[in-house]
Amino acid sequence: MRIGLLGGSFDPAHGGHLYVSEIARKALKLDYVWWLVSPGNVLKPGPAPLDVRVTRARLVARNSRILVSDIEERLRTRFTIDTVTALKRRFAHVTFIWLMGSDNLEQFSRWRRWQGIAAAIPIAVVRRPGSVLASLHAPLARRSGVARRLGCAPSLVVLDGPRSSESSTELRAQALGAAAEAMLNLTP
Repeated sequence: MRIGLLGGSFDPAHGGHLYVSEIARKALKLDYVWWLVSPGNVLKPGPAPLDVRVTRARLVARNSRILVSDIEERLRTRFTIDTVTALKRRFAHVTFIWLMGSDNLEQFSRWRRWQGIAAAIPIAVVRRPGSVLASLHAPLARRSGVARRLGCAPSLVVLDGPRSSESSTELRAQALGAAAEAMLNLTP
């Protein structure tokens, strides 16, 4: 079985997550994509409660081949390297592939033990608007190169398709702006 892992805060989940999942699922012939909704992310400010993010992500996923999970909470892992290690140990018969948008590839070198992640699991990057060239300049790409086909780790492949511009950061900013506007409308 081949399973793609898409980790993140999913705060909120959106069409960009679906886009990355579907492009990778089809191109890499994945049986499933697991959305690993993180209990927290040291690189981002405090997210909405985990149960809220999982519920919202399930509403967005709407695909029997995308499974939304809070397994990091149950495994008590907080960093991708620890989650990947635990999943590979627990599901030794599964081939896991780490999925990410090219916007995340730009900051991948800030992740804890990013070289260990790349050594442990093949990585597929799906190009996203505004970060199409990330695959050329990211430390991971410079270190390992970009392959035409995904192989055993360390392996990095870049996938392309019609791009989705949705981002959690922009959706949160829009929600904050709408909330602030609503508050202004309440004041006399």
